[in-house]
Amino acid sequence: MRKRNESVTVEHERAAAAPVPLDKGCSLRHSLRLPAADTGMKRPLNRRYGLWFRLRKLIVWLLGVYIAIPFLVKLCPAIQAKLVFLNFVRVPYFIDLKRPQDQGLNHTCNYYLQPEEDVTIGVWHTVPAALWKNARGKDQLWFEDALGSSHPVILYLHGNAGTRGGDHRVELYKVLSSLGYHVVTFDYRGWGDSIGSPSERGMTYDALHVFDWIKARSGDNPVYIWGHSLGTGVATNLVRRLCERETPPDALILESPFTNIREEARSHPFSVIYRYFPGFDWFFLDPITTSGIKFANDENVKYISCSLLILHAEDDPVVPFHLGKKLYNIAATSRSFRDYKVQFVPFHTELGYRHKYIYRSPELPRILREFLGKSEHEHHH
Repeated sequence: MRKRNESVTVEHERAAAAPVPLDKGCSLRHSLRLPAADTGMKRPLNRRYGLWFRLRKLIVWLLGVYIAIPFLVKLCPAIQAKLVFLNFVRVPYFIDLKRPQDQGLNHTCNYYLQPEEDVTIGVWHTVPAALWKNARGKDQLWFEDALGSSHPVILYLHGNAGTRGGDHRVELYKVLSSLGYHVVTFDYRGWGDSIGSPSERGMTYDALHVFDWIKARSGDNPVYIWGHSLGTGVATNLVRRLCERETPPDALILESPFTNIREEARSHPFSVIYRYFPGFDWFFLDPITTSGIKFANDENVKYISCSLLILHAEDDPVVPFHLGKKLYNIAATSRSFRDYKVQFVPFHTELGYRHKYIYRSPELPRILREFLGKSEHEHHH
């Protein structure tokens, strides 16, 4: 009996000590459930930690770039000059500037002029719409001779970025042509298919060369100068020089002008993220001046003696409306305009003309007719 009990006890102890086969029921499931739950908790934690680590790494990297850019601009002023001119931005892409007819300008001729050695500029000459039929298939000589016809001429100076074939520019040429004007426009050296390196001095000299080229062919026809955006800086540089040599144009039209390049750069949308950066002027504005870029419209108008028309949209996001108004106030009180008309025409926000769509205004023909008509009267008297 004792042996039997001992054997039972030994068997029981062996059974307890021996590995018990785990069934698929409770023992296996219970033994695996705890590690599974533990892993499930760790995964979201690891995922969240990894996401936060990557986000923190990105923030540190962006902060480093944000701080490095001002120092880079300060050390390399040429970067800021590139951002002012934006001549490397060629839009629309893939257009052949030798073929203005591809842009719907069938009464336009493409020229190339050479203001200086090693500098060549591409020029478009659009004749008045009344000469459209006669212009078809004609060569450069015919277009040059046409400048002597009894139609006024507008020399158009475009802004930064793009080319003379920009969409809004082409639309303006069409409007002006329909109103009876010759329109002569060109790409400054370094823009479009023009050869040379951009600079304020070079741009102004290119404009002077084209103006003299027009005057040599236009006889007694009125010649007006129209500048847009950065082109207003070129326009006032040019007209100041023309007035100093006593050959002023018949009128100056400034569309979306600024006072000077420093104030424009400070107000430009690109400067928003750095506007309150310590030393903003030293980092960003001084390099512009160091590069010889001023475009001082506010100073130039004090030396200009011809009629002045300023057009500006209230909702202009690139050149703030208040800069155009400020320039008008400076010009209107300048002694140089004492005998000439100075007019400011605002375009209300609800019209949506913004920086480059004033050509859409149905009032533009009347504005030009009234203003330039008076300018012609002043010119002849």
